[in-house]
Amino acid sequence: MTDENPDDAPTVTCSRCGRRWSLEHELDDLQAGNRAAEQFALDHRRHTGHYPDDVTPWIVDCRTCPETEQFLAERPARRFARTHTRHTDHPVELGSPDGDESVVGED
Repeated sequence: MTDENPDDAPTVTCSRCGRRWSLEHELDDLQAGNRAAEQFALDHRRHTGHYPDDVTPWIVDCRTCPETEQFLAERPARRFARTHTRHTDHPVELGSPDGDESVVGED
């Protein structure tokens, strides 16, 4: 084990909460590794209802039923959209964090 300075751990900020957190807990105790920021963002949303600064999810929104899901990566968002379309035959809007939108399952 190396003698790394805990002050070197990445930090996450949330202007809505007015706070800043070190990801030391996610790295050391939870052993989240390179997914520490993602894990913190998911936990933060679960507890507060919003994501920390600089985190914008992919949004998958069914055009037919009230199914809407959010993902922090493109791959699971696309997988959910394809699976929902395959099982329901509903078109699904897929919104990326940069604002681009596409539709999955529309003929």
